[in-house]
Amino acid sequence: MDEIVKAALKKWPTVPHCYDWLALDARGQWFMRDERIQRAGPFPLVKGSMIRHEKLLEFIHRNYECDEQGCWFFQNGPQRVYVELEAAPLVWRVSWPGDTLRVQTHTGHDATVHTAWLDERGRLFAHADRGFGIVHSQDVLDASRAIDQGLWSPHELAFAAMPPRFGYVLKPAPGPR
Repeated sequence: MDEIVKAALKKWPTVPHCYDWLALDARGQWFMRDERIQRAGPFPLVKGSMIRHEKLLEFIHRNYECDEQGCWFFQNGPQRVYVELEAAPLVWRVSWPGDTLRVQTHTGHDATVHTAWLDERGRLFAHADRGFGIVHSQDVLDASRAIDQGLWSPHELAFAAMPPRFGYVLKPAPGPR
């Protein structure tokens, strides 16, 4: 977490949390969902405005965390902005620089995959030392190489069973969970 964010938390410890205004799709793209977009329909059916500003994206990535209930948020100064997830809290980027498998989070952190999972739609997910995520659709071919080489052996699991099993919440909401 950025030092400026830590300082803001100390200065304003009781700022209310924000819900429904930020979302992460299955390709690792962030979306702002203002009141008009929220009224237009649920995420991901209606996504909102894609965030493209590089410095803002870097700030979100540095301050993206999970609370004790499995709700992911972006710590924006003293305010927690909870994130609605299309599929998972992390989106894996998979590549093969040379003959070495490389897996990174959508936020740019290297990861080591422990288990792989397929849902009923054929989407590939992985549980790693950094957490649980979906493999980016553009990287499925590279991920299939990891499967072919015996590095990953996917298990089947219904998508609805993934959030409780891996401890994350798709749509955080205020109040008890």
